[in-house]
Amino acid sequence: MNGQGATLAAESDLVGAWVGGIGAGGFFLLLIVIVWQLAATWRARILTAREEQYKQLAAKYAQLLEDNVELHRRSTEEMRQTREELAQTRLAVTSMEKMMREIE
Repeated sequence: MNGQGATLAAESDLVGAWVGGIGAGGFFLLLIVIVWQLAATWRARILTAREEQYKQLAAKYAQLLEDNVELHRRSTEEMRQTREELAQTRLAVTSMEKMMREIE
């Protein structure tokens, strides 16, 4: 009987070791999944923040582009007006030169 009890005790210890090993493996697997999910959440937040920064940068670029186009339009208009004024001034100077030549 003692031999049979020792065998049952040894088998019980073996089963206990397997149960403990499986439990520890499950616990570590759970820890790995938790860490993995935390890392995935952290990465998603960083990507979302980066995308938001990109959107802000794109909006700022679009505004600067609009401002640049407006400034270009204004400078082109001012150059056109300056050319017209210069042409009028040249006409006036030419007619004054012609009048002064006639007086001489």
